Amino acid sequence: MAKALLGYVGGPDPRMLSEMRRLQQRVQDLEAELVRMQAENDVLIAVAAEHSLLDSIELGSREPVLT
Repeated sequence: MAKALLGYVGGPDPRMLSEMRRLQQRVQDLEAELVRMQAENDVLIAVAAEHSLLDSIELGSREPVLT
């Protein structure tokens, strides 16, 4: 009677379990991709900041070297 009330007879559906495992693996893959992309983005931000500091130096306004 309890099985009929819960809506399943004979145990869990193997197709549903397979789909659940596939979806869990997909979520893990996407989380790993997100971490990788965030790390890559942090590196790109650091490189962009470094280049912007170098670009702010005006080469024409430097004084000549005394010899």
